[in-house]
Amino acid sequence: MSVEPMNVLTVLITGGTSGIGRATAQLYARRGAQVVVTGRDEARGQEVAAETGGRFIRADLASSQDVRRLAAEAGAVDVLVNNAGYWELNATAETSEEGFDAMVAVNFRAPFFLTAALAPRMAERGRGSIVNVSTMVAARGAAGMAAYGASKAALEALTRSWAAEFGPAGVRVNAVALGPSRTEVTAGMGDMLDTLAAASPLGRPNEPEEVARVIAYLAGDDARPVTGTVLAVDAGRVATL
Repeated sequence: MSVEPMNVLTVLITGGTSGIGRATAQLYARRGAQVVVTGRDEARGQEVAAETGGRFIRADLASSQDVRRLAAEAGAVDVLVNNAGYWELNATAETSEEGFDAMVAVNFRAPFFLTAALAPRMAERGRGSIVNVSTMVAARGAAGMAAYGASKAALEALTRSWAAEFGPAGVRVNAVALGPSRTEVTAGMGDMLDTLAAASPLGRPNEPEEVARVIAYLAGDDARPVTGTVLAVDAGRVATL
């Protein structure tokens, strides 16, 4: 009697060379998935590829050309995690045009065109899942975060629209809206990160591994009836505002 081989998930994670992206890559690798990570740092990317047995594709998501190349080189994927992000936290009057353009490019334009390239291929196969990584400041006002919050609010709007567009073909699209999270990027905040997190009911920041498990849940079969949802992963912060 022949046994059909099990389907191995292929997962593409943007911003996969550090923090939440790296933790997500490691989690999927432990679960037997074929992992593809992308980022700008060649050395870190190759480290993640080595530890996950996956592939690294160097790409700067602020570049439209790199986004197109990434989609072509990644090939068919079952799960897309739009995790890469960029922020310039400044008062509106002090936000540079370069910073504004970079936030729009990385946080909104890149996920849009990467999904535009990959989601139709998922739809042709009748399955697939996309998880977008957003922030709680997409839904609440925060001084110094106007452009960043707006770029992520746009990503959440895409989440809902894509759920409606690709759902009939079996492709689910969800998002996680993160509260304070302990990563290499936020390490520079020092005690401020813990101070911000202390205002939440759980009183602590997210750890990358915890967020990775939530992402994998939303992308997996346990969340099969769930699409178009923005799940708050913020230790209860938004619920009490």
